[in-house]
Amino acid sequence: MGQLMLRLPLHALLARLRSESEFLLAQYFHDRSFLRVQSPVITSSDCEGAGEVFSLGTRASVSENHGEGALEEASFFRKPKYLTVSSQLHLEAYLQEHPKVWTFSPTFRAERSDTPRHVSEFWMLEVEMRAQNLQEIMDLVEDMIKSLVQGLQQSSFMDELVTLKRSREHSQTEELLDGELIPTRWARLKEGFWPRITYAQALRMLQDSASLGKSKFVHAPSWESGLQVEHERYIAAMVGQGKPVFVTDYPRAIKPFYMLPSATEENEGAAIPRTAACFDLLFPEVCEVVGGSLREHRLKELQASMQTPESGLERMSSSARMEGDLSSMPTNGSGNMDWYLDLRRFGSVPHGGFGVGFDRLLCYLTGLGNIKDVVPWPRFQGRCEC
Repeated sequence: MGQLMLRLPLHALLARLRSESEFLLAQYFHDRSFLRVQSPVITSSDCEGAGEVFSLGTRASVSENHGEGALEEASFFRKPKYLTVSSQLHLEAYLQEHPKVWTFSPTFRAERSDTPRHVSEFWMLEVEMRAQNLQEIMDLVEDMIKSLVQGLQQSSFMDELVTLKRSREHSQTEELLDGELIPTRWARLKEGFWPRITYAQALRMLQDSASLGKSKFVHAPSWESGLQVEHERYIAAMVGQGKPVFVTDYPRAIKPFYMLPSATEENEGAAIPRTAACFDLLFPEVCEVVGGSLREHRLKELQASMQTPESGLERMSSSARMEGDLSSMPTNGSGNMDWYLDLRRFGSVPHGGFGVGFDRLLCYLTGLGNIKDVVPWPRFQGRCEC
């Protein structure tokens, strides 16, 4: 009954909150000379290399001949195409002429995770900018979110959320909204400097806590496995103390191919850099809301990264390897990446960017525990009625 849920006071308030948030974010970037651009929803590539993409096709026009209809379906674009998982790669194409760009668009992930944090269609705010170091990107993220919270407070949305929680008329929402939690969260977001730690520091903290018996984790923390949700929650609680926490310099093996190696002690003297110049921003309870990195802007290094098994991209043919030519990168679910390599072949600049899970951010700001309560028309595995 999603079409009727929108009539409820909670969802009416969420619709206005979403609208105001979009306006404030657009105003924030406009005031700082960022150019808003539009990125395609239909794409030939899987930006994250994880294979969690929705394939695109047409309805068979010849219903009596399934074989002929299927052929037309596959040949509409000549090669397989997908719904976008990120606008990042296309945003990078603008940077040679425009030093700071951003977009706000729907994103699709065929992820079979039925959790309060996942849906198959959601909105992402994505930014690309010329940058020399990761710090300036993290500074922008922190300032942007603090500015958003300040603007929403001036628009009285926090008071409305708290009032709705306490209203007897809407007792059905009492478990969804915590009247005391919301003001506390908003106040903590605006306080001071958000902590920043490296992945190596976070891992040592987790391992020490487990070895001393202070914490019991279902998944043992290790360098190769990345941070699980239980680890992220622990870090956000212990390090952040109510504030979001930046975790930087993750292992390259668990991050996408386009990330620049980081200048950390883990990489000093190493033939193959172990870490990437990247970050995840972890919020209490909600966990990862923002992810960003510096991008590999050098052609040869990017080509080498694309050839690694961890990249998620199919390796080039034997003949192409012998010639050292990646211009005809095969598809294998990630699309032809030659156009992306062209962005380096014909000149590039040091740059980086980030993506904000807009719906997860709203989850945190409203105190709602499930992203499906924030998204007006939630789509997830097995559910897409209207």
